Amino acid sequence: MARLWLCAAGAACLLALLVLHSRFCGSPVLSEFGLQISWRTEEILYRLDVGWPKHSEYFTGTTFCVAVDSLNGLVYVAQRGDNIQKVLVFTEDGYFLRAWNYTVDTPHGMFAASTLHEQSVWITDVGNGAYGHTIKKYNSFGDLVQILGTPGKKGTGLNPLQFDNPAELYVEDTGDIYIVDGDGGLNNRLIKLSQDFMMLWLHGENGTGPAKFNTPHSVTVDSAGQVWVADRGNKRIQVFDKDTGEWLGAWNNCFTEEGPSSVRFTPDGNYLIVAQLNLSRLLFVAAPPVGSIGYCSVISTIQLADQILMEPCHIVVFQIILPLPSASLPLSPSFPVNCVAHEKS
Repeated sequence: MARLWLCAAGAACLLALLVLHSRFCGSPVLSEFGLQISWRTEEILYRLDVGWPKHSEYFTGTTFCVAVDSLNGLVYVAQRGDNIQKVLVFTEDGYFLRAWNYTVDTPHGMFAASTLHEQSVWITDVGNGAYGHTIKKYNSFGDLVQILGTPGKKGTGLNPLQFDNPAELYVEDTGDIYIVDGDGGLNNRLIKLSQDFMMLWLHGENGTGPAKFNTPHSVTVDSAGQVWVADRGNKRIQVFDKDTGEWLGAWNNCFTEEGPSSVRFTPDGNYLIVAQLNLSRLLFVAAPPVGSIGYCSVISTIQLADQILMEPCHIVVFQIILPLPSASLPLSPSFPVNCVAHEKS
């Protein structure tokens, strides 16, 4: 019996030595024996920078969304609350520049859409005040440039255009706009507008089938011209052709615990970042081959601190974090954010 145990121990030691040698020296021995050892180490794609922003005292409300204007080096942050500045503007290094509050009621989503000749940011407003249920364009100093929707009046109309709790938008370089309208309101629709605000196509029915939605909460566009929509209530991401609006497919398998709240591609296009609101979690999903929707494969995750769940807002995501080893902007419990940051080069 003792000899049997001795042989077993020797075999175990030999196997351990072979594994270590294969791991660190690249030995083909294990392959020759037909054994395969899986070393699954989650790749660290991002890090948190606790030094951003330089001064956190400007955050006096409930922080809700963030947008990055990489062309001009600006970061916009929107917060909710009474008698506070709703929009804060920082440099990418975290230095405070200015704040403004004009015509902003209850911000929900933001998108920075600047050009060489114009610094601008769009805000979706889900408030019930005089400027609520609209999507508004501002310059960097808070001057109101454009209003989409019927200010202060929610609805389902298309002429004139009405919104009810518009969640988010994405603006292409061409000026075309993609809007997800229906964060718990009357509408569950995806709208594409031209640069002169003419409707190009629309998917707008509540349901679980293809091209139907249950709380469409976020939208983004990839380099191949595919529109990705976080269909939060249906726990999936749906994909459409940006030119025709044709439904291309859906990702269902990654979101069994909770549906996606925000979607954004990394600047290099290698990953789709997905925020899961109530789980306080970010998923880094491998982007599909160009021109295909592929399938959902989670490469890495970021789990936020438990105490962030106590915030009264839609918690989540991260302020702005860049791929290692680049310098990054931070996530801190004092600065929870609802929207995934827009792409930053």
